[in-house]
Formats: sequence, structure tokens, C-alpha cells
Amino acid sequence: QVQLVESGGGLVQPGGSLRLSCAASGFPFDYYAIGWFRQAPGKEREGVSCITTSGDSTNYADSVKGRFIISRDNAKNTAYLQMNSLKPEDTAVYYCNINMGKYFDYWGQGTQVTVSS
Repeated sequence: QVQLVESGGGLVQPGGSLRLSCAASGFPFDYYAIGWFRQAPGKEREGVSCITTSGDSTNYADSVKGRFIISRDNAKNTAYLQMNSLKPEDTAVYYCNINMGKYFDYWGQGTQVTVSS
């Protein structure tokens, strides 16, 4: 019954901002780290950011450092990705992820982010 549902994507101009949400259900949300990944056409999924169970530590890909902020609200079972100063190269489908072990890697359906003028 594990489910992750991304939302908040859309079309935005370069330099604009979007806030993605990942609503989680079916598992104890605060027991697991959360990752955000993205996949552009013709490319493999790449890690964007991740956050620990309590939110006390975060990591970012070099390409988004200083522009994106990951956060989580365990009371709401939701993770967020605030994306600022968006660039065309940020265009991709964005996914949230939890990993519960070697054979239990869960993904949402993804939300499309398009950065274009």
C-alpha cells in the first residue's frame, strides 16, 4: 500500500520558481529518508536532493545547489522540493523516492516541470 504522489509541476519561465510536493501514504513516513530525482528525455534518472528522516541533514546535486531546497513535514507525511532560479536544463519529470531495501524501492508517478520562455 506504499504510495507516493508528486504534484506541483508545470510550466515556468526561466528564473521562476516552483514548489513540488510528495504526498506519502501506506508506511511510517518518518522512518525513511526521502529523495527527489528527475529524468529528462533521453537521459537516466538523476538524483536531485535527499533528506534524512528527521530533516536534520540534506544533500543536493551540484547542479541545483543554492537554488533548490528540500524539506519534509512528517506530521503531514509530505516532502517538498522548493525550486528557485529555474533554468531550462531543469526541465524533466521529477519523482520522489523512498528505499526500504534492495527490492523495495518506491517511486511516485512523477510530475512534469518545464522551464521555458
